[in-house]
Amino acid sequence: MANTWTRQELEEAYRRWFVTINRAGSGEGSWRDFLDLFTDDVVYHEQMAGELKGKEGIWAWAEPSLATFPGSHTESFPEYWHVIDETNGTIVARLDNVMSDPGDGSRFGAPHISVLTYAGDGKFSQQQDVYDVTSFLDLIKAWGRRAMELGTFDDEQRAWFAQVYPETVPD
Repeated sequence: MANTWTRQELEEAYRRWFVTINRAGSGEGSWRDFLDLFTDDVVYHEQMAGELKGKEGIWAWAEPSLATFPGSHTESFPEYWHVIDETNGTIVARLDNVMSDPGDGSRFGAPHISVLTYAGDGKFSQQQDVYDVTSFLDLIKAWGRRAMELGTFDDEQRAWFAQVYPETVPD
C-alpha cells in the first residue's frame, strides 16, 4: 500500500516536532505537548530507558527524567540536519542536546539522532533516539565541573553529582 502523504506534510510534521521539543526544553512549552505529536499506540525507543509503549508509557519516563537534573537542564536541541524518506514516511534528524548556561555563557552539548516514523494526520507512530552514552555522561560531568567552579551549582545538582559522580563533588 502506497503512502498518501506529501513531502510538505512530512516537513510540516517534522517542523512541529522540532519546535515542540525546543519550546519544552526552553520552558516556553510543556513536555506534555510532546505527547500530542504521537499516535495513541506509539512506540518510543529511548536508548537508556528501552522501549516505551503508548503516550502514557512515554510520559512515565519523560516526566521524571525531564523534570529533574540533568534532564531539566537540557534547554535546546539545535538541528545539524534532517532528511526525509517520502516513500516510507521516515524522518532522520541529527540534533544537539544543549544544557543550560552554567553561569558564564559557555555552551555544553552532545549530539543525538532521532528517527521518526510518520503515521499521517500530523502524528508519528515511532521515535527512536540514538546517542553515544559516554558523550552524554562526559557532557554532564563537564557542565557540572564548570557550574561548581562558577559557584552556580544548586542543591539538587550537588545531590545528583554526589550520588552519580561522588569524586567530583568537593566537601
